[in-house]
Amino acid sequence: MVSYFYGILSEPMFLLLLSAALIYFVVGETNEAIIMILAIFFVSSISLYQENKSSNAVDSLRKIGNPKVRAIRDGIEKEISNEELVVGDIILLEDGKIVPADAKIIQSNDFSVNESLLTGESIPVFKSINIEEDQIKSGTIVVSGACICEVTQVGKDTEIGKIGESLSNIGHQKTPLQKQIANFTKTMVVFGVFAFILVCVLNYLSNGDWVKSLLKGLTLAMSVIPEEIPVAFSTFMALGAYHLYCKGVIAKSPYTVETLGAATVICTDKTGTLTENKMQIATIYDLENDQMFDYRKNAITYTEVLAYAMWSSEVTPFDPMEISIHQAYGEVAKDDLRDEFTMFKEYPLSGTPPIMTHIFYNKNSDTFVVAVKGSVEGVLKQCNLAESAQQKVLQNSNLMAEQGLRVLGVGRGTSKKPPFAKAQQEFLFEFLGLIGFYDPPKANIASVLNQFYDAGIKVKMVTGDFAATALAIAEQVGMQNASMAINGTEIMTMSQDELVKVVSKINVFARMFPEAKLKLIDALKANNEIVAMTGDGVNDAPALKAAHIGIAMGQNGSDVAKGAASLILMDDDLSWMVDAVALGRRIYENLKKAIMYIISIHIPIILIVVLPLVFAWSFTDIFSPVHVIFLELIMGPTCSIIFENEPIESNSMQKAPRKMTTNLFAFKELMMSLIQGMTITLACLGLGYYFIQIGARETTVRTIIFTTLIFSNILLTLVNRSMSYPFWITIRYRNRLIPMIILISIIFLMLSIYLPTLQNIFRFEALSAKDLFICFVTAMIGVMWVEINKIKPR
Repeated sequence: MVSYFYGILSEPMFLLLLSAALIYFVVGETNEAIIMILAIFFVSSISLYQENKSSNAVDSLRKIGNPKVRAIRDGIEKEISNEELVVGDIILLEDGKIVPADAKIIQSNDFSVNESLLTGESIPVFKSINIEEDQIKSGTIVVSGACICEVTQVGKDTEIGKIGESLSNIGHQKTPLQKQIANFTKTMVVFGVFAFILVCVLNYLSNGDWVKSLLKGLTLAMSVIPEEIPVAFSTFMALGAYHLYCKGVIAKSPYTVETLGAATVICTDKTGTLTENKMQIATIYDLENDQMFDYRKNAITYTEVLAYAMWSSEVTPFDPMEISIHQAYGEVAKDDLRDEFTMFKEYPLSGTPPIMTHIFYNKNSDTFVVAVKGSVEGVLKQCNLAESAQQKVLQNSNLMAEQGLRVLGVGRGTSKKPPFAKAQQEFLFEFLGLIGFYDPPKANIASVLNQFYDAGIKVKMVTGDFAATALAIAEQVGMQNASMAINGTEIMTMSQDELVKVVSKINVFARMFPEAKLKLIDALKANNEIVAMTGDGVNDAPALKAAHIGIAMGQNGSDVAKGAASLILMDDDLSWMVDAVALGRRIYENLKKAIMYIISIHIPIILIVVLPLVFAWSFTDIFSPVHVIFLELIMGPTCSIIFENEPIESNSMQKAPRKMTTNLFAFKELMMSLIQGMTITLACLGLGYYFIQIGARETTVRTIIFTTLIFSNILLTLVNRSMSYPFWITIRYRNRLIPMIILISIIFLMLSIYLPTLQNIFRFEALSAKDLFICFVTAMIGVMWVEINKIKPR
């Protein structure tokens, strides 16, 4: 809260208002001084409210996105936020989790962690209660196995927390839009200072009154500084992140919203993203009998392939494939041996292509079972199969893959007794057969992909599966240009220049591993693509971190993936990314509209202060700080509230993505704002000059010009709702805040003209209905000409 107040007190507008109030007090104009003090309070309250609302939205999202851990408290297992951990808590960790606190192992099973964050060494370190290394550190990543441990240190007292303390003063790099807005605002502040000095000098030379000269300079400086722009930007980004949350997407930083609308490529996983992740055993190929079993047509039967697929799975499975294997084995095994065996040793999924090996032991019979499953190539590599048998396996594997099946090889270890190999790549296996799983595409995925294509966004499948499987699924879901695929090994052999050319033509990438995924993302970025990448596993983390927009799965994603990503899909549904992209585009469009509005309405305020002085009108004191602050109180809510609530334009998701290098203050938009501002100035001052010529008093001229400007502001708000569609279309857009702001503006205007107390403060006089009508018509002429520019030939 202190930082909020400091930020408000250091704002240029706050300092200008305070200066004006002090001068009014000095010269004895108490009413004007009180108005300035009230304005300071009101403007500060609005700024504080908007900042607090934005900050609360971001803080809420951070709490929601905070990783959770399973803890045992009072003998009950429960899931709690990492931030809730205290020393002495008992927690359960498994592969894919980020260790949330420093802890001591109580019980472990083939437990290893990656400590590269602390040591720089990426080789997994095995931890156990039986060895000296029984301590695990916060921030390290569980690579394999599981453990139960007791928390010893939390938060800043952990080893990584101490490192973090030393980094706390390092600032975050600003986004392109932040830099553009900051540079524009700084330029206008410098211009405001110059204009302040110039007007003070000119006015003093004209009338010799230094107090009036200071007030005139302050009036101009207040009208020059566009303090609404940075406030609007922060509000748009923070509320955008909150709107994403309402759609099931957690943005870890509000500024991710800025990038969403510019995404040009989405790299998506196959399993669980394009498909249901409901792995059901579809076929089994038994190599010994050279027989293919199709369980989509027939009831499942017992085979050695199924049995050893089960033995190579987790005891308590969580992976959909392993759940399916256990269920099938339980249904068809005549003698269910699972209760008779205990896990002796587990070799986690590793290698390229990856495999996993489990060793089970039966104490009663003193026998061991060594089982392996994994990528077909990975298992074959460790089997002494004849060339003809290998060809038969690969042919059947391709046949299954072409049907869109996920295919795994299954083998039996030749080693029967300890000692067993230290690494599973040292084992020799007997190849038993293949097991294929069918994972149906999601019902809505074809529609989702078409919406991406309509928005000019390319979609690429990145999977660890067979190329044939990936291509079959790509065809089923309607992916464009999905007739060819390349694999991770091919990617790693290509030079960067070669890959940059290939990735623009290929949309299916198979047998991908972490290094290949990372190289793919880098190649796409080298092609000037804005890359979004989905992932859920530990091996996706490097690519998620490297992508412009990393998207982790909220339900099935690992903590490591969520930590590396910038967005989290809470229900793993890719369709929300269509809404997220649309929201990103809407926010950028509305921010641009708000900025065009701000620039357009600031120009007449500046020129109404300056031009009468330059052209030596008989009345040069048209506006004072009181008038400008009244206008600021209208403009602030208009740009930050009305435009933030504007709906997306109907053709936005049929346009190509904007380029990230596009300047928010592009020449075309600046020129349009400048012309709008000039025509409004011409309307206001032209009407004021007319009234001077017919002998109107100064108070009448001031009231006429101010009223015309207020009407112009209302019309400008309506006109700038779209630069493509005319007013009679956009008036039907749903935005409940527009009538409210317009009504408030008109009430304030009427009170300032007809309420004696305010009339005296503003130095106005009552206008006739005819004069009000003339002001409104003049404002229409000065603003509504833009509608002609929107009419497109049929």
